[in-house]
Amino acid sequence: MSGAPFSVRASRSERILFVRFRLHPKQLLRQAWLRLRQLRDAPHAVAGGLAIGVFWGFTPLTGLKTLLSIFTAWITRCSKIPAVIAVTLHDILIPVWPIILRWEYDLGFWILNRPHRFPPKLGIGKIHMSELLQWKTLGVLWPTFVGSVVIGVPIALVTYWIVKWALERYESKHHRHLTPPA
Repeated sequence: MSGAPFSVRASRSERILFVRFRLHPKQLLRQAWLRLRQLRDAPHAVAGGLAIGVFWGFTPLTGLKTLLSIFTAWITRCSKIPAVIAVTLHDILIPVWPIILRWEYDLGFWILNRPHRFPPKLGIGKIHMSELLQWKTLGVLWPTFVGSVVIGVPIALVTYWIVKWALERYESKHHRHLTPPA
């Protein structure tokens, strides 16, 4: 029997898939922007969908972010694809995500407590995996969610304004032939 039972060379689709995973975050953002520009929707709807995805991306609801962003985009009649793209782009933040979650928790803890105070220092010995599925988790999740709303809303609003402005500018420059004569 000559030859190996499997091919040593990767097929073209496997090489393309491998190359896509090696993209730099800057290239990922560029590709996402190119996809957003190609959507055939109003700039308001695309910018709204992106802002919704950015907002839900900051929340600590890990398994529900994409579903909540699609549902919110559907309710507000914004584009769902940009909402999913924005939630997915939060995966770039994975190396710094624990720091962001800690900031959200600190801010939410400070807002929810009267008189205002910051939470106690978190030690590594205080975290036990067996406690994650108990009701104590809600005591950590609620302040983190409140902090994520305080951080996520302004960033989502800024995202909305910037993307809407950029899309309107792009359309005015590249789609002049579509405007009716005056």
